[in-house]
Amino acid sequence: MRIRPIERRDIDGLQSLAWQTGVGFTSLPDNRDFLAAKIEHAVSAFEERSAIDDRLYFFVLEDDATGELAGCCAIEAQVGREVPFYNYRLGTLAHSSVQLDLHRTIDTLFLSSDHTGDAEVCSLYLRPEYRRDRNGALLSKARWLFIAEFRDRFPDKVLAEMRGRFDENGTSAFWHCLGSHFFPMDFNEADRLTGLGQKSFIGELMPKFPIYTPFLSEEARACIGAVHEHTRPALEMLKKEGLRWEGYIDIFDGGPTVEAYIDDVRAVRDSACYPVKLDDAAPQGERPTWLVATSGMRDFRAAWIGRGPGADGMLTLTSDEARRLGVGEGDTLRLLET
Repeated sequence: MRIRPIERRDIDGLQSLAWQTGVGFTSLPDNRDFLAAKIEHAVSAFEERSAIDDRLYFFVLEDDATGELAGCCAIEAQVGREVPFYNYRLGTLAHSSVQLDLHRTIDTLFLSSDHTGDAEVCSLYLRPEYRRDRNGALLSKARWLFIAEFRDRFPDKVLAEMRGRFDENGTSAFWHCLGSHFFPMDFNEADRLTGLGQKSFIGELMPKFPIYTPFLSEEARACIGAVHEHTRPALEMLKKEGLRWEGYIDIFDGGPTVEAYIDDVRAVRDSACYPVKLDDAAPQGERPTWLVATSGMRDFRAAWIGRGPGADGMLTLTSDEARRLGVGEGDTLRLLET
């Protein structure tokens, strides 16, 4: 398995992934024209033809044996520059009465665009049949090595929006209790429009004043900061890298937005570069714990290997590993122990 930049020839595979993602996966709608435009956006980013603050770096996880796309992930260089990036910020309002000697604090939701200009790691999806052999970790962590290699292309902070909680019927209690009263459409339509980049209606239709959470149903309040059961593994991996929930949630489903300063992310901070040498007799560990990535942008590759650097400061690859990564003797790889 290897990570590589998406290419125009991947349109059929990407649409197949989009069809599988299901409700609440906003960034990958099943719309072929939109997906084709997304690929073009990504190709121009990897070729560095677009402005730094308007780049989408979109990657696919490829089965090297079959050529099948097993999953995808992406990095948005900066959010909210062209289209507003909205979420709710969980806050507190204090009320007191001196006459009655009473003091109350009430949880509230404020409409916010505080993350404008931050980078976003997004669009992570892995086919169910490939949810094994640390493929999910490969998808998640490879993005950090890309950011570390091209650190000057990214801002100070990074965020990730996590899919919120839905019931067995695919219904969000948070949406039913709140969003449905302000948008004349069902959740799937609002989700589809957001995925297509049509987000201005959020700021136009949502209330500008704080929403007092006690007015929400118990089921809706339980969705605040909660994640979809299929999203928990992705959230745990992000937490291990140092991303934390700071009280921001999704407008529609209440899922948490986690964030960190990029230079504090573990994989960015701890990865290092080593020159390559080739040896087909290189030992293989039982469980690969070393993630490697190439130093090129248009030909970026990432994969697991079974060994770390040697005492000579070199990183040994087999010829098969070198072929998978597209490197040769003397090239440099970025390495992370996981």
